[in-house]
Amino acid sequence: MQRKYEVAAYYFPNFHCDPKVEQWHGKGWTEWELVKNATPRFVGHMQPKVPLWGYEDEADPVVMEKKIRAAAGHGISAFIFDWYWHQEGPFLERCLDEGYLNAANNSDVKFAIMWANHDWLEIHPATRYQPYPTRLTGAVSEQIFIDATEHIIERYFTHPSYWKIDGKFYFSIYEMMSLVKGLGGLSNTKRVLEDFRAKIRARGLGELHLNAVVWGIETLPTENTLTDADKVIEYLGIDSVTSYVWVHHITPGHFPDCPYNEIRECAKAEHARLSSQHALPYIPNVTVGWDSSPRTVQTDCFDDIGYPWFPVYTDNSPAEFEKALQDVKNFMDTEKSVFPVCTINAWNEWTEGSYLEPDTVNGFSYLAAVKKVFS
Repeated sequence: MQRKYEVAAYYFPNFHCDPKVEQWHGKGWTEWELVKNATPRFVGHMQPKVPLWGYEDEADPVVMEKKIRAAAGHGISAFIFDWYWHQEGPFLERCLDEGYLNAANNSDVKFAIMWANHDWLEIHPATRYQPYPTRLTGAVSEQIFIDATEHIIERYFTHPSYWKIDGKFYFSIYEMMSLVKGLGGLSNTKRVLEDFRAKIRARGLGELHLNAVVWGIETLPTENTLTDADKVIEYLGIDSVTSYVWVHHITPGHFPDCPYNEIRECAKAEHARLSSQHALPYIPNVTVGWDSSPRTVQTDCFDDIGYPWFPVYTDNSPAEFEKALQDVKNFMDTEKSVFPVCTINAWNEWTEGSYLEPDTVNGFSYLAAVKKVFS
């Protein structure tokens, strides 16, 4: 019998006005400004990317309804929103709270949260001078964690469109090491996460599926009895691990560009490696492309000096992306894949060159590849 696959696309919500962003960059500023102002940085570099739908406000429910229709019509099961709640409070929440939740058709594409609990750095755009200033801190105190998760339970887990895996609320954490740091160590983090689960049960809502993004557990501060990442996530009660984007695991062979097909072959091997490395179920990722050059100062020399000054994936056509999707589908059909679920980076990472949304060059071809492979 053919398995029923679920495909969840990461959604990056910085294409609407936010008070903090406007404080830093000026009235009406969104990350669309970086998209508009991107320029070619080497011969053959395809910039700027131009959205087919224009530079729309994602906090507008009508705009979000269009996104949902396109996603649902091409085999996308859920949006996993990059969700921000720092020590300083919530951030970039209007896309989800005003756009998606008020969209009349939000039942057609489910939603989930990946807590993007990293420091928010001033890289919009990034200069060549490092380290970059920190605008918001990712590590949060226990009280802030309680405030944030109470909001999650009451605002999101009670919504009928919240996405579940195996009947449980899917909740992902981007940087487990930041969570542990803010909560004061592994034992306290374990207790706080168990309390989070207990609160969900106490409200009669069901169970939590707690996911960890793999790259965010590699450098965790560990107690003496826990010497590797796998023991850490098992100790914390994590239910599965996943990836956010290929660049977290694969280093391009050269700069300023690297062919997509080379990275795709490396990613194919990575699925097997990461699955065997971790005892927990591994949810694989497919990355549409990579080009973070719009986040760099366009008048500076483009050199290999660290994110966002990264090599650009080239020749990442819809046909090559389709091959990557087929690789993941084949992986999910093996015994190693517990859940027939994969993630895609991303629905709209325009300033990192990884997006399913239609542009003026490829139209809906990337979305059509998802439909072809998984429908």
